[in-house]
Amino acid sequence: MSRHLRTRWQLWLMVAPAVAVTLVFAYFPMYGIQLAFREFDFTAGLTGGEWVGMKYFNQFFTSPLFWDLMRNTVAISLTTLVVGFIAPIVLALAVNQVVGLRRKRFTQTATYLPHFISIVVVVGMLQVFLSPTTGVIPNFLSFFGVTDTNYLGDPDAFVPVYVISEVWQHCGWNSIIYLAALSSIDTHLYEAARVDGASRPQIIRHIDLPALIPTMVVLFILNMGGVLNAGFEKVFLMQNPLNLSASEVISTYAYKIGILQSQFSYATAIGLFNTVINFAFLVLTNQLAKKFANTSLW
Repeated sequence: MSRHLRTRWQLWLMVAPAVAVTLVFAYFPMYGIQLAFREFDFTAGLTGGEWVGMKYFNQFFTSPLFWDLMRNTVAISLTTLVVGFIAPIVLALAVNQVVGLRRKRFTQTATYLPHFISIVVVVGMLQVFLSPTTGVIPNFLSFFGVTDTNYLGDPDAFVPVYVISEVWQHCGWNSIIYLAALSSIDTHLYEAARVDGASRPQIIRHIDLPALIPTMVVLFILNMGGVLNAGFEKVFLMQNPLNLSASEVISTYAYKIGILQSQFSYATAIGLFNTVINFAFLVLTNQLAKKFANTSLW
């Protein structure tokens, strides 16, 4: 080990800042997990407090809001996962079929630029477009006799609005890795397929999709590791008293309980429960992918 450090110290020096950031912001804070099992005491800080075991977990499981929170979180997360997983693949396949380097670059640039827009700005755009009084879309629909359209306040419309805006913002950026995988395909395969008279759908089916499968499996495993992590910032900004029955998720509830109501132990227990479920899904998906697709993270 010492010989390895002496001969390759440049590589270790280069990776040292990333390791330090990971330790400080990812591993050291894990010490605070014990708050989920203690009665938090301001005088004792993170190191003290009476040990109460599973008290706060039981409090969360028996809470009247538990199943509502789980339903809302799963609905938002799974819908975003499915649609947000398929859309970049479709976009990458479409961009890959664009003829002309300039057209392809323009299409790719135009689709991934929304990724750099702030979430606050995106929610502001949603309010501009969907406001029931001054929104562009409700005013446009009123010309066709469609009135009383409050997409921002309708609980049934919250998930579609969230998912569509999420896909619009991140679809282009997420498609880059698929485009990179498509660029590694041997061009002789395309030439041979065209000589054999293969159509574009046949080329996509028999050449492009098989080349994307390993990348798709790995990204799907990673996405399953956050299956219950409905985006806190965007959900919180889109919340209002009218859509709260559909927009209150685990992350926003933990924020309100922990930060606004200072119930730190209870909020820590909720966050730990969320993390454990995500980790379980990650391990399960990885094992299934290893068994059926012969591709896995470990």
